[in-house]
Amino acid sequence: MSEQKRKFRSAAWFGKDDKDGFIHRGWMRNQGLPNHVFDGRPVIGICNTWSELTPCNAHLRGIAEHVKRGVWEAGGLPLEFPVMSMGETLLRPTAMLFRNLVSMDVEESIRANPIDGVVLLCGCDKTTVSLVMGAASCDLPTIVVSGGPMLNGKYRGKDIGSGTDVWRFSEELKAGTMTQFEFNEAEACMSRSAGSCMTMGTASTMANMVEALGIALPQNAAIPAVDARRGVLAHMSGRRIVEMVHEDLKLSKILTKEAFENAIRVNGAIGGSTNAVIHLLAIAGRIGVPLSLDDWDRLGHDVPTIVDLMPSGRFLMEDYYYAGGQPAVIEALDSRGLMHATALTVTGNSIGDNCKNAPNWNQEVIRPLDRPLVEHGGVAVLRGNLAPDGAVLKPSAASPHLMRHSGPAVVFNTIEHYKQRILDPDLEVDENSVLVLQNCGPKGYPGMAEVGNMGLPPKLLARGIKDMVRISDARMSGTAYGTVVLHVCPEAAAGGPLALVRDGDFIELDVEARRLHLDVGDDELARRRTAWEPQLPPLNGGYQQMYVQHVMQASQGADLDFLVGRRGTEVTRDSH
Repeated sequence: MSEQKRKFRSAAWFGKDDKDGFIHRGWMRNQGLPNHVFDGRPVIGICNTWSELTPCNAHLRGIAEHVKRGVWEAGGLPLEFPVMSMGETLLRPTAMLFRNLVSMDVEESIRANPIDGVVLLCGCDKTTVSLVMGAASCDLPTIVVSGGPMLNGKYRGKDIGSGTDVWRFSEELKAGTMTQFEFNEAEACMSRSAGSCMTMGTASTMANMVEALGIALPQNAAIPAVDARRGVLAHMSGRRIVEMVHEDLKLSKILTKEAFENAIRVNGAIGGSTNAVIHLLAIAGRIGVPLSLDDWDRLGHDVPTIVDLMPSGRFLMEDYYYAGGQPAVIEALDSRGLMHATALTVTGNSIGDNCKNAPNWNQEVIRPLDRPLVEHGGVAVLRGNLAPDGAVLKPSAASPHLMRHSGPAVVFNTIEHYKQRILDPDLEVDENSVLVLQNCGPKGYPGMAEVGNMGLPPKLLARGIKDMVRISDARMSGTAYGTVVLHVCPEAAAGGPLALVRDGDFIELDVEARRLHLDVGDDELARRRTAWEPQLPPLNGGYQQMYVQHVMQASQGADLDFLVGRRGTEVTRDSH
């Protein structure tokens, strides 16, 4: 039997000459499909997170058409299908609450339908992760096509970045150094085109991560959404997925431990989001690769941050692409022996071969290794009696003078309590204080919202204070910056030590020593624990209740416990 005539999974639907085959082919014909498309060619599912409620993904209908052209050209049958789309900007209470739900939608949609290979169309950060998680659980040939970043924002002759400058402008407005008119004017100048955040936020980080993992074509991470070359990449991805099906190049052959280690190091080099920690842990759990917080610290600590992008640096994703994009970064890391160059990718070649001799056209944007933005980038994993199961901090976005700090806690037990209390002019707080936010983790929010980068008290902003140590069990937007300790585990709502912190308790942070310590005696903590009661959000059944009952901690990827692992594509019952 020739390779072309090899039977694919979809033959169980379209390859029969009985009643079932009649039904399956017959109903598909109402879309104008001719006889010859049911000739045993591979069926390619195009999993689309297009939605007008997800601004980052609102252009993905057009991207899908480019993918389809490539699939048809390579002799496949493209069939587009929708799944729930999560937009970070509009979805309440937080998109992260629904990441695992969407992964279930993706997994079951792939398994239940006649699909031989999958193209995942994503943009906003949780859409990328949820689609990869769901596809990993099925383990078919899979390729990711990101929607691409927006063009640089432009305000009064200067580049501005999504998210990063929002936080800055908001603080300046509170401090009285920016007027309401100027604030409103900047709003209209930031999002100038289709696409996702053009800073190194979580959307751009995860687009980089799928490229570093080897499950997207080179340059997927950085081509602007409105650049014609984004359409070319989508077209070539459509061609390539058909070849991957013929080669039986499944996700599990690419998503190896070496691939995850490559991604961790690339994350350090690009100054990527702390959210990547949770997301890669979740993806690894689905595909069956052992990955832990210790891997993040071990692999990322000595990686220099060489990409000078907001929020850690100066430039934006458009500049990153013109400078050479991720291939230039991988070439630099590989020159120092920091990459597993032989790791397989969707091209069928190794990541080293894909990026060999990749040029760097702008050494201000992508710096040489001997002139990094931060010598030790990556993600710092902190431990101590305040975070026995770990917490994370992004050194490239933190203030050097606060990387070793001790100060009294100012505690907020919910995000609502924070919003009410932080505005109090009589709040006992100064620049040495440590802001502590409780009950905003996976169970406590629920969904672990991006509220960890708490805005500073207005009275300190008015004095010119720009940063303070902030600690929480929440997450932080990848576009945000500051000396912010996140993902404290166990979370407060699960009875972690964070729940026991009180106003005035001294907290010690030492990033170099990887230490986060609550300076309260064991006896006092035990006394507080006897009086502690869980503070969970009100639940009214449905998915949210299931989520709170089954979600794991951030150190385990915040997946639902019953979703971990690879379940394959076998369908246990026929439909007729």
